[in-house]
Amino acid sequence: MKLHYAVFAGALTLLPVSSQAQSKVEFEVASIRPFSINTQGNESVTLGARIDRAQVRITGLTMRDLLAMAYRIKLYQLSGPEWIATERYDINAKLPEGVSPEKLPEMVQALVSDRFGIRMHREQKEMPVYALLVGKPPLKLKDSVVDPNAPPPTAVQVTGTGSAAGVAVNMGNGSSYALGAGKFEAKKINAAGMAAVLERFTDRPVMDMTELKGTYDFEFPVTPEEMQTLMIRAAINAGVQLPPQALQLLDNGGNPLADASERLGLKLDSRRMPVEIIVIDQIQKTPTDN
Repeated sequence: MKLHYAVFAGALTLLPVSSQAQSKVEFEVASIRPFSINTQGNESVTLGARIDRAQVRITGLTMRDLLAMAYRIKLYQLSGPEWIATERYDINAKLPEGVSPEKLPEMVQALVSDRFGIRMHREQKEMPVYALLVGKPPLKLKDSVVDPNAPPPTAVQVTGTGSAAGVAVNMGNGSSYALGAGKFEAKKINAAGMAAVLERFTDRPVMDMTELKGTYDFEFPVTPEEMQTLMIRAAINAGVQLPPQALQLLDNGGNPLADASERLGLKLDSRRMPVEIIVIDQIQKTPTDN
């Protein structure tokens, strides 16, 4: 079984929202192409988004990832055809002069809505979730070290690399997480980001209900059996099509994150909650001409 896709948290949906009035803003020019995997013998693949000056490059994100980023929502808040979780695209674009990179989601929203002919509506849906709570003390999260002399944060630089050996994700501005070498390690992540990371490795949405306000570092050990379960979950959540024998391994895998959360002084509580979702009524698989 080859799990060689990168899987990373919906970090792009956590980009800061400008306090100014939201008005429609579009890329100056943009092209969208199907993503083609060419590892040239290397089992790892790097996906993500990067802005270099005014040039934007988004590599290998699924339509589901793009829509979650565009509408600043989580993946589980999208309902649409199955292919949006598997079809991947590259976007090359140019920011308009004077437009902040923080506007990237709004620009992606305008781009994909236009090129893929998207129509959608919002509705409430009750679904099973995990509520991330503060558990029994002590809380074993380490406050991240803040450098008072650090330069202002950049708005976008999110990349993830994955292979059968694990995953590593750089979310920019010192935030990262990695699964591999017998442990799960995260740096400079707030509670909302923690929930977003954890839900990439479990079977249902994770809702932050901790009321924690800080930014934290944490790690916990992972056995080979737990690693297998977490990687399969991550692959499923990333839209990777796995053979039945791989899915059967989940039958006895349990939820490694439940025990790990308790070791950190947290708790994953299973419950049902109403969630606002976006339902895609119409979408094309192939974009209109660039």
